[in-house]
Amino acid sequence: MEERKFEKIESIKVEGLDEILGIPFMVLNDGFVRVVDYMGSDQSIVQAARVSYGKGTKQVNQDRGLIRYLMRHRHTTPFEMCEIKFHVRVPMDCWRQWIRHRTANVNEYSTRYSLAIDAAQTTEPDQWRVQSKSNMQGSEGVLNNQIGLDFSKEEEKLHDLSRDIYNKRIGAGIAREQARKDLPLSTYTEAYWKIDLHNLLHFLELRMDSHAQLEIRKYSETIGYEIVKRWVPIVWEAFEDYRLKSFQISGPELEIIKHINKSDFDSVELLAEGLGWLEKRADGSLKQNLERIEFEEKLSRLNLKLPW
Repeated sequence: MEERKFEKIESIKVEGLDEILGIPFMVLNDGFVRVVDYMGSDQSIVQAARVSYGKGTKQVNQDRGLIRYLMRHRHTTPFEMCEIKFHVRVPMDCWRQWIRHRTANVNEYSTRYSLAIDAAQTTEPDQWRVQSKSNMQGSEGVLNNQIGLDFSKEEEKLHDLSRDIYNKRIGAGIAREQARKDLPLSTYTEAYWKIDLHNLLHFLELRMDSHAQLEIRKYSETIGYEIVKRWVPIVWEAFEDYRLKSFQISGPELEIIKHINKSDFDSVELLAEGLGWLEKRADGSLKQNLERIEFEEKLSRLNLKLPW
């Protein structure tokens, strides 16, 4: 029987990512993100999509076209062939949002075993955000700088007090697992976070969105623009084009746009009423409707608007 011969597979290296391996990118006042290790590249996705152990097509434009097709049609499996491992330092309140993405492998710094990290996220006087009136989980605008200065001073006192109490408990021999319980959510934690590219892009799509909380958005933007863009530049281009800089139109929204383009505003109003967008308050003003507001934002990007 003839012996089968296999082509030698070489380890894939990405020069742009190797240059920053282990180098921390600072985020917020004392946080950071750095790459510890990675596997795969743009080429790995092309290989997986073609079920090929070879180098795939040598024409970059064909590889680019395939990756863009995969991204456009949400064929996600080939993107899972790439993985990356980060070392991150994040405030605990931000980490609570981060860890909700359960599609990664995580090992977090333990304050039962080790002393709590002596660092907390601080807020500059001009960075105290005001609660949004239209979105209960968001903010809009900032406080007056002088008022913010008072809150920043109080924040510093609170951080110092909580740390002093923690250190006093540790000095008295209280177990670390209990001594930590009154540390504020602004205290930094650290973790190793390993994730495949498909799930990382999903994380970035959600957390780079303008509606995401500012703190986790800063981490996501650092990961995206400083790291992923170097690692898989063709994927990143497609991700920006088809995910970050695009938006989804629902069936009813598409019908409304068709009628707007025909100046058939009676049909637009009829469709809007059917969607519950035109309910009114006692004073005759429109009630707040989040779906309608989001659609109006989409229309503004198309230089269109609703007729009311």
